[in-house]
Amino acid sequence: MSNLKLGVEVHSAQGLMAKDGQGSACPYVELHFDHQKFTTTVKEKDLDPYWNETFYFNISDPNNLSSLTLDAYVYNRTKGNNSKSFMGKVHISGTSFVQYSDAVVFHYPLEKRSIFSRVKGELGLKVFITDNPSVMSSNPVPQMDTSSHGRKESKDSRRTFHHLPNSNAVQQPQFPSQQPYMAPMNQPQQAYAYGVEDMRNQNQSQFQNQPKVVRMYSGSSSQPMEFALKETSPFLGGGQVIGGRVVTRDNRRASTYDLVEPMQFLFVRVVKAQDLPSMDVTGSLDPFVEVRVGNYKGITRHFSKTSSPEWNTVFAFSRERMQATAVDVVVKDKDMIKDDFVGVVRVNLHDIPTRVPPDSPLAPEWYRLEDKKGDKKKGELMLAVWIGTQADEAFPEAFLVDQATGSVDSTVSSMYTRAKVYHSPRLWYVRVNVIEVQDLVWGEKNRFPDVYVKVQINNQVLKTRTVQARNANALWNEDMMLVAAEPFEDHLILSIEDRAGPNKDEVLGKVFIPLNSVERRADDRMIHSRWFNLQDPSDHDVDEKMKKKDKFSTRLHLRVCLDGGYHVLDESTQYSSDLRPTAKQLWKPSIGILELGILNASALHPMKTREGRGTTDAYCVAKFGHKWVRTRTVIDSLTPRFNEQYTWEVYDPSTVITIGVFDNSQLENDSNSKDVRIGKIRIRISTLETGRVYTHSYPLLVLHPSGVKKMGELHLAIRFSSTSMMNMMYMYSKPLLPKMHYVRPLTVVQLEMLRHQAVGIVAARLSRAEPPLRREIVEYMTDANSHLWSMRRSKANFFRLMSVFNGVFAVSKWFGEVCLWKNPFTTALVHALFVMLVSFPELILPTVFLYMFLIGLWNYWFRAQYPPHMNTRLSYADGVSPDELDEEFDTFPTSRNPDIVRHRYDRLRSVAGRIQSVVGDIASQGERLQGLLSWRDPRATLIFMVFCLVAAFVLYATPFQVLVILSGFYVMRHPRFRHKLPSVALSFFRRLPARTDSML
Repeated sequence: MSNLKLGVEVHSAQGLMAKDGQGSACPYVELHFDHQKFTTTVKEKDLDPYWNETFYFNISDPNNLSSLTLDAYVYNRTKGNNSKSFMGKVHISGTSFVQYSDAVVFHYPLEKRSIFSRVKGELGLKVFITDNPSVMSSNPVPQMDTSSHGRKESKDSRRTFHHLPNSNAVQQPQFPSQQPYMAPMNQPQQAYAYGVEDMRNQNQSQFQNQPKVVRMYSGSSSQPMEFALKETSPFLGGGQVIGGRVVTRDNRRASTYDLVEPMQFLFVRVVKAQDLPSMDVTGSLDPFVEVRVGNYKGITRHFSKTSSPEWNTVFAFSRERMQATAVDVVVKDKDMIKDDFVGVVRVNLHDIPTRVPPDSPLAPEWYRLEDKKGDKKKGELMLAVWIGTQADEAFPEAFLVDQATGSVDSTVSSMYTRAKVYHSPRLWYVRVNVIEVQDLVWGEKNRFPDVYVKVQINNQVLKTRTVQARNANALWNEDMMLVAAEPFEDHLILSIEDRAGPNKDEVLGKVFIPLNSVERRADDRMIHSRWFNLQDPSDHDVDEKMKKKDKFSTRLHLRVCLDGGYHVLDESTQYSSDLRPTAKQLWKPSIGILELGILNASALHPMKTREGRGTTDAYCVAKFGHKWVRTRTVIDSLTPRFNEQYTWEVYDPSTVITIGVFDNSQLENDSNSKDVRIGKIRIRISTLETGRVYTHSYPLLVLHPSGVKKMGELHLAIRFSSTSMMNMMYMYSKPLLPKMHYVRPLTVVQLEMLRHQAVGIVAARLSRAEPPLRREIVEYMTDANSHLWSMRRSKANFFRLMSVFNGVFAVSKWFGEVCLWKNPFTTALVHALFVMLVSFPELILPTVFLYMFLIGLWNYWFRAQYPPHMNTRLSYADGVSPDELDEEFDTFPTSRNPDIVRHRYDRLRSVAGRIQSVVGDIASQGERLQGLLSWRDPRATLIFMVFCLVAAFVLYATPFQVLVILSGFYVMRHPRFRHKLPSVALSFFRRLPARTDSML
């Protein structure tokens, strides 16, 4: 039997139709696939149920997978528990099944079972294929009763299938049933141990081995010294960096690598050989070259049966580790048992020239081969040997012979250890407006078909609502957005499908549109619609299909375009490194240059074991804009030295560069192993002063299940140089995102789904490079999982918010002291100031009190006619489910089944995730307000100070009443004088830095 399985995660449903006559329902889901049937739990009185249950189906014949279908039926358990009522269904064909890494939760609109069915709402499913042998198919277990005890269940509700935990779930440690009480965040510190003392008095010994009480109070923002940033003064290529400035002590030659420490390398370029002697009895020769410097050696690939091979290979040896006086370049003959010696070229290190760019490359020369005694023999080898630095043009392509171990075969390091520059593909939003279909042709003529349109690009699948096609026509007029990447190698596939029956979806025809033929636009201008003739769905050859004549008269009316006016988000918005739109004609000139020098890392933790000792094969990845860079991998070193410098153009100061450090796990040729993250750093460009060189050692902090750990330190040198200060200042008045984001905004759900697709496309493209930039690297660098719930982040955001309001609390406390006359002199001064302010605006306070009088008079006519009483709607007690009530009256610690507790925890995560984001956003706004005068962004503070100075003179010279009238008229201006783009002040405020850059 095949190990291939189909995984289905039943996530949630939204907006279901009420079925019990009381405005609610008790829904559950039945899954049907390949003659197998699984059932979820029943959710009592819930029109927006949340399951998060995963089931695994056996696939009997993987070759027939595309013809199989997955059907998900939503039913309502009726009152008598002996029947069920239909609420909707979802039909997914086997052609849309993807691997788990590409799967995402899709909310499918519920479809009718027949013409007379009444359904509404959506069902969220995540469908994927897995061949993991550890995953077992689901087994039936009795369903637990989540409502009242003693209730009899129907056959469908009594039998369910136990769901396996999600593959990305982390196994939580199991604690004893008695646990310390964890107080909510809004409780005072003294109440945090509530409940603990009572239980401790009952049985003191029960708490001896328990975790300590978690106290959620805010401490100082400072952190331990080992986690702090350290400023350094290294000697770089341009001189020593002191206080952010490069100080040169002598007349140094200008170098493009002035932000890294110069590292000398011995370069040996093996070009080719000619007239090599034959070594075998057959007269053949399989030559290769071995370059030896002391204990280090690099080996070229071998050629079969030739005496004139061409290698054109460069080897680089670190000068600081060499303990030899000569370079031996040995030509050998590849043999099964022992390689034969052909000849050698020996070069004395004292005779090797030094090359400094921009000198021209050293020309290779012919050298006669010698035998082991030093006598000339037949054959010549073309070589170039010189001493240079990492600024040499040959350095990026050179085979770096390992600097820590004795020797390394160059064929091993060639693929996975080189430094490379990558460019992520240019992403486009594909907007598909499905308007209508005409002249449908379907099999059964005795009914009207229920049709919908499925839009697909690779694994991106969207569907329209199901419409009944009367008169062989159907109208949708629905907009859908997908993501595509240049070069456009894929087709946009639209298929019209008929919901013929519960287990039957008939494809009535397909339309294949090459993406490179789709019209592009850079604004919101109207795109002309087109009629597309449907093709025969039975023909699977797309290219032949495009050439064939149309067989059907059925036509699909579409409006398709590539929207280039948006910025396709593949990163978290707050950490974005590029905010430009896709269309190049909308790009503005760059405002500066960002230069990054990756110097070294120190005190790295061992990430693997090799030869009985801990070691790390570290490399760095930096991302800014479309350009990714990857340093070379320093093998077997806990203190690697990189000293590589890279440059980016900057188009917006409110962008962030991300640098990550990883352990290379590909050297053992294990394709299933993943590169392990060591840590990452974020630097916001707007926080950098122009022209200053920042040389700091950054701690690499990673959060583990056991807590935060410092994995080492990364030493960087970074400089931002502005090409036009005026252009950069002008950017602060512009909106953060391109115009299309405000003219035709996308919903939050759309942005999250499109960002997930964009990250998947970028990861797929970069993983095919050489060396590959693997998916786990791309997801870590782009914060692909930043939206997931975290109690730690929620507490952090809460205390950020409290820190923002500390100033308000301090002012309130001071005013209270003034009112209490604790300092009579201060109170007298405040009284004098208060009298002075009130004396001039005579009508302010009378108007306020008169307005409040009129409001009270108006409310008199609508006053309540009865005393206040309990309000169930205000308390949200009218729509509470039995499970929520059971949770509210549960004991502490809980006495419920672990499955119930797991469900409640998952529900808490989904709700608290939204709260976490909102609290974080509020805290960010307060931190931006604090950043106006903090000089965290020097240019923004300078702009605000100039504004304050000008505003002071204007307010002094202009009567107060005039300013109030003008401001009121501006706020109440006619909509004709409004525009959808945010104001200059709001755009400036949104660009101010927040403390999110410093959060893990």
